[in-house]
Amino acid sequence: MNEDINVESLWLIPKRDSSGKHENVYHGNFVPQIPNNLIKRYTSPGDLVLDLFMGSGTTLFECENLGRDFIGYDINETILDYVKGKMDETSSPVRFSINRCDVTDGELFCSITAEELGKLGHEKADFIIAHPPYMDIVRFTDSEKDLSHIADTDLFVSKFISALENAYGYLAVDKYFAIVIGDVYKKSEVVPLAFRVMDAVKRHFDVKMKGIIVKNIEGNRGKLGVNSIWHARARRSDYYIFKHEYIFVFKKIK
Repeated sequence: MNEDINVESLWLIPKRDSSGKHENVYHGNFVPQIPNNLIKRYTSPGDLVLDLFMGSGTTLFECENLGRDFIGYDINETILDYVKGKMDETSSPVRFSINRCDVTDGELFCSITAEELGKLGHEKADFIIAHPPYMDIVRFTDSEKDLSHIADTDLFVSKFISALENAYGYLAVDKYFAIVIGDVYKKSEVVPLAFRVMDAVKRHFDVKMKGIIVKNIEGNRGKLGVNSIWHARARRSDYYIFKHEYIFVFKKIK
């Protein structure tokens, strides 16, 4: 029985795990405890995880630790080279594939995924995780295809759904996927991006929603050492500082 799996809807994580290959080197980092918990709960050793926005490799490193196969995609060639370098540091037995890919490009995504599934000996994926950019809050590359260039909420949601649709067909029935996402400020008001995405998923896919998890934000690379500045600004204004993100868990039923 996996007693170390958190089954509560509020995850208070005091600091990010920095063991092994994990380093806080990238604005898009999320704490390793998130994929660790999700992978342990929704997959078994030898299962295959797809990561649509793999960034600095957080989910890959957890798959390595937990004995899961992995296919990851990102549009940022520089960060992919970083991850490949980290994986070259050890003779890991984990089977993995790292791919430069605009995940909204259906033809390219399907071509890569079909080939890599064959190489790894899988027909379908057992779990999908997606931690996309939060619109244009941080721009990760100069590519106009990068979702982090999108300032319009409707367009962002549409593009994200396109990416998820490309991956959805490769997920086995009765398996799970998770989206890690937060909200944004636009034009002096809160835009509930996370719930816009969640609603779009429910409308577009035949799924059951299995969890809405609220997670605290600690150790964000962009705000390390400047908490007092952000609090002072908030007190002088009328807004609240985002200290939470959401993890939405869905089950594919058809």
